[in-house]
Amino acid sequence: MENKDKSNKKGGKKPGFSFYWIYAILAIIFIAIQFFNWGGSAVEISQRYFETELLVWDEEEGNDIEKVIIVNQEIVEVYIKEDRLEKEIHEEVDSGRGIGDVSGPHYTFQIASVENFENILRSSQSDWPASDKIDVYAETRKSWGTDILSWLLPIGLLIAFWIFIMRRMAGGGGPGGQMFNIGKSKATLFDKDTHVNIDFKDVAGLEEAKVELMEIVDFLKNPKKYTDLGGKIPKGALLVGPPGTGKTLLAKAVAGQAQVPFFSLSGSDFVEMFVGVGASRVRDLFKQAKEKAPCIVFIDEIDAIGRARGKNPVTGSNDERENTLNQLLAEMDGFGTNTGIIILAATNRADILDRALMRAGRFDRQIQVEMPDLVEREAIFKVHMKPLKLDKGLDPSFMAKQTPGFSGADIANVCNEAALIAARSNKKTVDKQDFLDAVDRIIGGLEKRNKIISPMEKKVIAYHESGHAAVSWMLEHAHPLVKVTIVPRGKALGAAWYLPEERQISTYEQMLDEITATLGGRAAEEIIFGKISTGALNDLEKITKQAYAMVVYFGLNRRIGNVSYYDSTGQSEYTFTKPYSENTAQKIDEEVSELVEQAYKRAKDILAEQKEKLIMLGDLLLEKEVIFREDLEKIFGKRPFPDPEHSKEQEVGVGTSVSAKK
Repeated sequence: MENKDKSNKKGGKKPGFSFYWIYAILAIIFIAIQFFNWGGSAVEISQRYFETELLVWDEEEGNDIEKVIIVNQEIVEVYIKEDRLEKEIHEEVDSGRGIGDVSGPHYTFQIASVENFENILRSSQSDWPASDKIDVYAETRKSWGTDILSWLLPIGLLIAFWIFIMRRMAGGGGPGGQMFNIGKSKATLFDKDTHVNIDFKDVAGLEEAKVELMEIVDFLKNPKKYTDLGGKIPKGALLVGPPGTGKTLLAKAVAGQAQVPFFSLSGSDFVEMFVGVGASRVRDLFKQAKEKAPCIVFIDEIDAIGRARGKNPVTGSNDERENTLNQLLAEMDGFGTNTGIIILAATNRADILDRALMRAGRFDRQIQVEMPDLVEREAIFKVHMKPLKLDKGLDPSFMAKQTPGFSGADIANVCNEAALIAARSNKKTVDKQDFLDAVDRIIGGLEKRNKIISPMEKKVIAYHESGHAAVSWMLEHAHPLVKVTIVPRGKALGAAWYLPEERQISTYEQMLDEITATLGGRAAEEIIFGKISTGALNDLEKITKQAYAMVVYFGLNRRIGNVSYYDSTGQSEYTFTKPYSENTAQKIDEEVSELVEQAYKRAKDILAEQKEKLIMLGDLLLEKEVIFREDLEKIFGKRPFPDPEHSKEQEVGVGTSVSAKK
């Protein structure tokens, strides 16, 4: 590049002359002719001045006016005799001009009526000698420039408007902004001029994923280390994980770390209503990538175009999305090779992607980006707490324990909500209670203390939530309780908050205890009031799904046996029949119902045995509206089972949690 620059400076060809300069010069000349009078300018006077000062006759000198020309029946041009221009009355007139049409008029003024003007001239010259009478001429002049402009201006405006509309249809500025460039790629290029400032140091957690991606970055920077051993660079890596876990952030870190050209776009950028546009954009994307190789192409939300082909019975054979996917498959690993181009893609729905897209040679690596564990959540909290003014006693590890199941995006939201809550209270720093309130706000929704609830409804809600708390307290595998509230929050009229144990597998006993604790609210209503209400809708929905999963998916039922009808490939969404017979379906319904009723009877037995303590707890909840773990300990005594997740911070009664039982 340096040699080319030098050659251009020394002996390179100069840029060719552009014809646009000719058009510009002609336009300037045309405007000058219209707006400048090269013969000089006439003195503009009024008609009254003409009649009283100029239209006079003297016996010795006669009349000063040579002739009068009426132009377009509106303007009168007055020409003065050459020998009279030196008179004092004509001082303003340019005396250096000649007389006649070449010199132009000396005076000019407007008239309202030609007939009236001629009458004035006739009456004023009635007693003049015939030799001194003024010659009057009439002319019709056309402004060719104005006429031409009146034709060209509308046509020019129409052409400009048409070009503007076509550019808007083509997608705005840049490579796709020119006319008829609708099939151009919409990818955003990040290179040495517009590099990304994020690298792997800015990504907390996700250590395994970073190791996989770092190897790709290292291959781009030091390819010889791998090629000497016969290794080949991976052609693609697919980031798979739930929403908010940091897939796009990892891609940004790769762009900042690799320091190679990086194309970024979304899967929806290929989707267009015009036939063939998606495939055209894929071709143009890889054409640009080949010119910038080695480079990285990142396609976010690739499931927009990568869905399995032929699975949708509604659309016909000519599916634009499928044509786009076919072109993408051919470009990634087709007959022609794309050396030096690495494809990164992200999705949270890998189960619906086409198998041809997932094979080795296209996406050689599938990198799982899972929900952060306890250590990773603590690291993420430290990152998002940096910009905040925190109270000295706030420990990120405590907040990490309080937020199991939270993604990186959820944790960022917690930190932001905590700062807003502190600002709302006019605090100088963000303390622990602000973070706990933020967790409550995100999980349960906005607190609604002004919601109108009758005393009887409030009593039912109090005993319902007390039933949840009492049953979970007496079961070994139920989640540890943190607090119980009957303050309406979001759509819930009350909630029992738990701190779920972070486990990867669950046993039959653990799931049964969870179902039993969930049914404790309805069981408490029946024991205390002798009737049940509709307040357990959320509980029933949850335990029905859980019981069905135990029987149908996890093989935790003796009658159905060790079988699972779960389809991890996601293909079941395209079928209209269940993968089992009607006889098996009836057995499943019976077993799910029996399992739920067994748990419900178990919850009622526990509450019937602890009825007096349940009443005490319900009355205390009606009085305080919010009770914590230590309040249950005062009524029920110490929990008879060990609590591995129980921490000192929770014992002091700072209450909140992640899993709300509503």
